Amino acid sequence: MRREAPVFPIFLKLAGRKVLVVGGGKVAASKLDGLLRSGALVTVVAPRFQPEIERSGVTLRSRGFEPSDLDGVWYAVAAATAEVNRHVAAAAEERRIFVNAVDDPSSASAYAGGVLRRGDLTIAISTEGEAPALAGLLREALEGLIPEEIETWLHEARRQKHVWREESVAMPARRPLLLAALNRLYAERAPGPSIEETEIVETGR
Repeated sequence: MRREAPVFPIFLKLAGRKVLVVGGGKVAASKLDGLLRSGALVTVVAPRFQPEIERSGVTLRSRGFEPSDLDGVWYAVAAATAEVNRHVAAAAEERRIFVNAVDDPSSASAYAGGVLRRGDLTIAISTEGEAPALAGLLREALEGLIPEEIETWLHEARRQKHVWREESVAMPARRPLLLAALNRLYAERAPGPSIEETEIVETGR
């Protein structure tokens, strides 16, 4: 039975914004690629660091966590011991900063999901911190379902969006229009499979 209200799913723009990672082990290191890819200004605080944490674009502070480390921070990752994670979470709560406490849901105010990226498409899956391994398995399953030509779909969707804005097309009407536009992409291919063989089926809401 659910004990808390469901989480609110959202994607963050972290480019040029400060992010704090507390912890110097492999778990902390695993968080760096995604944060750096997003353009975040990452600082890692820990008494000791795994070699893979010592990389370009990461500021290191070789000591224990101090609440002042959160000054000016937009988002924090607590990847240390449970005791340290609770300390980070309490200090962040006072400053209204969201914290992803790795494998420590009780100390977290934000959960990281299993993430699938294909170009400009990003799909994130969350089990609200209760079963992260399952989120990872579902992400792997989705990799086989997303078509290779998804970049073509995204390009067409962006093009159609500009047309709809110019023509003041209402939001409810856009989904069937996009479905028709994507099906035309298949119909116009030559040589290639027929539209009957590759028709995109709307799966519901």
